[in-house]
Amino acid sequence: MLDHTFLIDERASTEPKQYVLTIRDLPREEKPREKMLDYGPGALTVDELLAVILVTGTKKEGVLEMTRRIMNEYGERSVLSATDPKILAADLDIPITKATQIIACGELGRRFYRRSKNGAPVIRTAEDVFAHTVDMRNFTKEHLRGLYLNAHYQLVHDETISIGTVDASIIHPREVFRPALAYSAAAVILVHNHPSGNAAPSDADIAITHQLREAGRLLGIDLIDHVVVTSDTFISIGQS
Repeated sequence: MLDHTFLIDERASTEPKQYVLTIRDLPREEKPREKMLDYGPGALTVDELLAVILVTGTKKEGVLEMTRRIMNEYGERSVLSATDPKILAADLDIPITKATQIIACGELGRRFYRRSKNGAPVIRTAEDVFAHTVDMRNFTKEHLRGLYLNAHYQLVHDETISIGTVDASIIHPREVFRPALAYSAAAVILVHNHPSGNAAPSDADIAITHQLREAGRLLGIDLIDHVVVTSDTFISIGQS
């Protein structure tokens, strides 16, 4: 005799399946590519422009959801200054192919920027650093960033060195000074954020500043300053 008993997956019946909203679900005026065609690229936000480049999302999130998360977690300047796709993919929990697309986009921007005849930003003081790094003030994780300057204090490169607690045992001088050598920088200013809102430097912040300043002297590259920023203030650990 046949057993007509049905086996029911209780989880399937009680937990609704999550639906990932895709670009095709949006009205035309909210679709990034159509928005660009109708109004031009200037009408798109940075995360919408990135969505045009990435085209698709993943099984767990749509492309716009992904790009908005990337901008919230990593920041506009930081994500476009990244140079290692493996690190970027791991930090953002995105496929390696997406990471390579983002880095290729950033590299194109850097090359065009270097060819531009417009003057590069001049950064001399902690106030200049605070104004330049407005995008990282509200990050929920600590970001250590290097601002690489020529002999005239003009910015030649801007790179996120690490994400996470700034600690001398983790940050190696080679990660800090490799971009300086690659871009023929004469000096570097370090900047990192304190998500807590307290700009006071920790013992680790002070220790790594001294360590890197000594390493820079051996290489002939000045560590001009190390600036801690929060959402509304900043502190210079010490100018050289």
